[in-house]
Amino acid sequence: MGLNCAIDGPSGAGKSTIAKTLAQKLGFVYVDTGALYRSIGYYAVSNGADTSSAAEILPLLSEISVELKYVDGSQRVILNGEDVSDLIRTPEISMAASNVSAIPDVREFLLNLQRDIADKNDIIMDGRDIGTVILPSAEVKVFMTASAEERARRRYDELKAKGQDVVYDDILRDINQRDYNDSHRETAPLRKADDAVELDTTSMTIDEVVEKIELLITDAQKKESVPFKTIPAFRRWFYAVLRFIVWIGFSVVFNLKYEGTENLPDHGSVILAGNHRTWFDPILIAIRVKYISSYMAKAELFDHFPLNVIIRAVHGFPTRRNSADVSALTRAENMIRNGYNLTIFPEGTRSKDGKIGRAKSGVAFIASKCAVPVYPVGISFKSRLHFRSKITVRFGKPIMPDELKINSMSKTDFRAAGELIMSNIAALVDSDV
Repeated sequence: MGLNCAIDGPSGAGKSTIAKTLAQKLGFVYVDTGALYRSIGYYAVSNGADTSSAAEILPLLSEISVELKYVDGSQRVILNGEDVSDLIRTPEISMAASNVSAIPDVREFLLNLQRDIADKNDIIMDGRDIGTVILPSAEVKVFMTASAEERARRRYDELKAKGQDVVYDDILRDINQRDYNDSHRETAPLRKADDAVELDTTSMTIDEVVEKIELLITDAQKKESVPFKTIPAFRRWFYAVLRFIVWIGFSVVFNLKYEGTENLPDHGSVILAGNHRTWFDPILIAIRVKYISSYMAKAELFDHFPLNVIIRAVHGFPTRRNSADVSALTRAENMIRNGYNLTIFPEGTRSKDGKIGRAKSGVAFIASKCAVPVYPVGISFKSRLHFRSKITVRFGKPIMPDELKINSMSKTDFRAAGELIMSNIAALVDSDV
């Protein structure tokens, strides 16, 4: 079963726009339930039926075939072989959709189709009763709303942009009427699910709404993959003090500059993947990350005392390079499961000239297995390090598990995911180093 995200809310709240954007960004399947009901409403209107009359609508259902298809990356609605994607977006069809959606047999007609899609895919579905009726077990539920005036303005701007001759007051009246119809119908009325997150988008931008829901989905993915734990507060407090002391010390020795710290997570159980330049790289990354990290280190380092003691003290563990070290991969997964971050250098060895190398498959495998985001880190400095050398450490935006597109255990998938991670790291490294 895939991860399901249900987005409910009144007409014009922006559900479809947000759902489409999220689905494209995360690689989820977008199920536009509103389009399904609009299609039935459109067919009814085209055949002269009263959309409020169950007696007139029911005989038409056996004549209707609705499909959702992607054409050139855009979802299209196919009604009985005809693309009606644009024809179903008028105020008249909006009202017709509201009317037919109140008919129990219409809802039953579409229910099995929607649940079958959700059972087989990671999906984002928007509508009015997704979290309460269609997908009551959805891992993420959001109830999006906005003032009636704001929703009317959005719909007015949308229709005007398409060249339609519309009047704002008419749209506002239709919005208010549809709100009343949807919330007072006997079958599956519009309401917020008890476990849904309410999101008022009146003063929010599209990007802000997308970011908010994306965080909810990311958290749900983490819970679905492995039972993550939290590091005890006293250990995190001790680590914060130690991290501050080390930061002061390194700032005296080097001219440190950090960028992109706003991208860092405020929780543990993520992967931090950086280019490898010096022995100090793990420290350079760790002193700006709130949660404790664990590290993979080549097995040869554990043969020398007291180096092996120091590495283990900072939660380092050995890995055999140039081999599929199953024990190291399992240890990495366990560290993430127990609330630690994993700081890893995908190239597997230090770069003497600063050039970015190819990633080993380990980072992609762990990210896929644990379903956690990968935060790229770029470390830049010129020539060799000396006292007061300028070092720039940049933290990039996270690469979500679905962006890695690992659909199998094939080397091809891991190689492509590794290249994606390294390209994100390379984008953070100064071009002149």
